[in-house]
Amino acid sequence: MTANDITAPAARRMFVFLLILTVASRLWGFKDGGTLINNFAVEIGHLDGFEMGLVQSIREIPGFLALLVIYLLLFISEHRLGVLSVLIMGVGVAMTGFLPTTHGIILTTLIMSFGFHYYETVNQSLTLQYFDHAMALFVFGRLRSMGAATDIAVGLLILLLSRWLGYTQLFVGLGGVAIAAGLWCLTLRGSAGGCISAAVAMYSRTA
Repeated sequence: MTANDITAPAARRMFVFLLILTVASRLWGFKDGGTLINNFAVEIGHLDGFEMGLVQSIREIPGFLALLVIYLLLFISEHRLGVLSVLIMGVGVAMTGFLPTTHGIILTTLIMSFGFHYYETVNQSLTLQYFDHAMALFVFGRLRSMGAATDIAVGLLILLLSRWLGYTQLFVGLGGVAIAAGLWCLTLRGSAGGCISAAVAMYSRTA
């Protein structure tokens, strides 16, 4: 299978599915988003150095618990878990502006982090399942490049909109986009869900 095979219907649907969720997940998992949350915590939440360190430490807990994805997959498919993870992340982002306290910021940060880390785990798994090794490298590269482009675009957008919007509006906007992307990917579930057999057949023909 070559990079050109991404134009095949099954591969294209799967790629679009992963691309939309990856871009949506970068609304929180990018440097500008982290800076926005840190500024909000200090300027609005009035967190001191110790509290900021506590928030940053707790934020990494979901990364260590990503292995629990294995158990979640006993009850939910990887496609739905990926979408659900992005939806949870979006809800956490949208809630942030309404909870300008230490406990509130810890709560929303934890919610966002669970969504982000669990999606990243599922994203890699789905890519390796649906594409052979050569194609997976191409897909990983495309997703990473689009994620980097999203970082830049969202950073510039925040810089522009911050002239007229407050923290609450910015968080609701970013979270709303992530939620909308997740909900739209649910409509792709029927198409993406049928990709696995087509992808396996495609791989068998080219192996």
